[in-house]
Amino acid sequence: MPATPASSALLTRPPAPAAPVPPRPRRTRVSALPEARWAAAATAAFLAALGVHLLDGPGWVAAALYATAYLAGGWEPALAGLAALRARTLDVDLLMVVAALGAAAIGEVVDGALLIVIFATSGALEALATARTADSVRGLLDLAPATATRLREDGGEESVPTAELAVGDVVLIRPGERVGADGTVLDGASEVDQSTVTGEPLPAAKAVGDEVYAGTLNGSGALRVRVGRDAADTVIARIVALVAEASGTRAPTQLFVERIEQRYAAGLVAATLLLFAVPLVLGAELDGALLRAMTFMIVASPCAVVLATMPPLLCAIANAGRHGVLVKSAVVMERLGQVDAVALDKTGTLTEGTPEVTELRPLDGVTEEQLLALAAAAEHASEHPLGRAVVAAARGRGLPLPAAEGFTATPGVGVRALVGGSVVAVGAPGPHRSRGPAVAAVTELEEAGRTAVVVLRDGEPVGVLGLADRPRTQAAAAVRGLAALTGRPPVLLTGDNPRAAERLAREVGLTDVRGGLLPHDKLAAVRDLATGGHRVLMVGDGVNDAPALAAAHSGVAMGRVGADLALETADVVVVRDEPAAVPAVVALSRRARRLVVQNLVIAGACIAVLVVWDLAGTLPLPLGVAGHEGSTVIVGLNGLRLLRERAWRRALPHEALGREES
Repeated sequence: MPATPASSALLTRPPAPAAPVPPRPRRTRVSALPEARWAAAATAAFLAALGVHLLDGPGWVAAALYATAYLAGGWEPALAGLAALRARTLDVDLLMVVAALGAAAIGEVVDGALLIVIFATSGALEALATARTADSVRGLLDLAPATATRLREDGGEESVPTAELAVGDVVLIRPGERVGADGTVLDGASEVDQSTVTGEPLPAAKAVGDEVYAGTLNGSGALRVRVGRDAADTVIARIVALVAEASGTRAPTQLFVERIEQRYAAGLVAATLLLFAVPLVLGAELDGALLRAMTFMIVASPCAVVLATMPPLLCAIANAGRHGVLVKSAVVMERLGQVDAVALDKTGTLTEGTPEVTELRPLDGVTEEQLLALAAAAEHASEHPLGRAVVAAARGRGLPLPAAEGFTATPGVGVRALVGGSVVAVGAPGPHRSRGPAVAAVTELEEAGRTAVVVLRDGEPVGVLGLADRPRTQAAAAVRGLAALTGRPPVLLTGDNPRAAERLAREVGLTDVRGGLLPHDKLAAVRDLATGGHRVLMVGDGVNDAPALAAAHSGVAMGRVGADLALETADVVVVRDEPAAVPAVVALSRRARRLVVQNLVIAGACIAVLVVWDLAGTLPLPLGVAGHEGSTVIVGLNGLRLLRERAWRRALPHEALGREES
């Protein structure tokens, strides 16, 4: 019969054969990306040239190094821009190259080289992020085994590629093997680690009628499984497809920026050409017309606008990094401040991801210490997470453990050992275990969202243990901080059972709880929030969270326990697994966005004044360069304010987190 919620938490198994561990996906090296190599060459040449220039070195050396920086960082965007021109579009990268060459033409070589380096570095980071995400998606496919043991109608066995399995086939899953296909158990009992799919921290007991998923890891029992889905439709395959689909979509903000870039680029090119050609037609001298046009190109150059945006965001990224939060790009940092709804995973995100003993209910006159010592002695040889939790609880209290002999474990039932001359059994509640006073204790613990474990001595219940996944210390503070920032409490999305989810929700202050979700259910929940007009922040840690992380407006992954795919798909990684860092980085992003607006006003005003001066009068080139560079320095220094330690403290939502020292 199908496993009950109580038995799904089940207990200890004997040591299983070592499971074949899929190789870690090959991660693309930074040096393997041509964009990164060219950006590094441009940066190195620029820094070397700047050093020669500041030290009054030979001019020809500095000129050669600057030329190298231009070529290394500018040839690729120049070719891309020319290709865009052939397609009758104007690429803003080509505009930046033209502006850099224009600056060099009138002697502002440093300005142009810096602009080239900025754009080359940005392109390299984008290429690296794309490559790493592709690596992780390919690595996820390795979770599913390449072959499976199919049972023939005559009772024989054959090894076949999992891609050839058809709906209705019966496969044998031996102890320690990975499940080759989604299906239903026809015979056998075991415990299956399905954390890669559901995110549940504990192995789930599987018996006749239960569903298993491809890529999950079988425990110590053998299972016969009827295939229920084709290989292309398995949960793991759908996760890969959903990540690819969500990652390939473009946000409306991105499309809007692209339209603005096209208009600005076209306008600036047209204005520069007119400013050069019209005076010539009217009889002006060539040198004067060229000087005015080049001055216009310099003062109208978007260098100040670029620096108006980047320093606040990059400084915010650096500050967050010092506090254990990895924000993958300046675009991500800007988008974080736009979120107005939050979805949170449970296991590994708001909780530690490992069970612990939370309740001791002794019966039949035994003490709490005696109950825990008996259970720990019987579980001492166990490898099951619940067994390890019981032993850890006893050691934490400093209890001496009696010697145990004759240890045995039955998948889906529990463990048994001879302790102090008595047969001690530890296992899941059931009709043969939960008798008399034990029934009330089991019911109370399960209703509270605990996993109940019954301890018997010579066949009689002597107590019940309650185990639960421990909430992280900062979980409640993070929930309050996110609610204060967005104006609405976060939503809890978890693959764990609803009662455990409800218990955690009460502890951390959540009201909207959705349990028992598979990856596509989490994705649907995130999309529902987005359809309602919200910019959703998804926080998770597992492979099962990856589709939702990719589809959300912004995704945050817990770095210490997070799966590779979740870490690569997410926009932000909390390296130290501190939930309180999530509202802090959102608040820091909002402050960075305010500084971006300030800088854009400053940069825009300076450009407008200098352009009007150049068009309406005669703007001396040195004054135009000084005004252009002055605005660049001002906006740069304004952005550097976010590097200070005080900026992080100010970003902490004190109404939720209290004083930082706490």
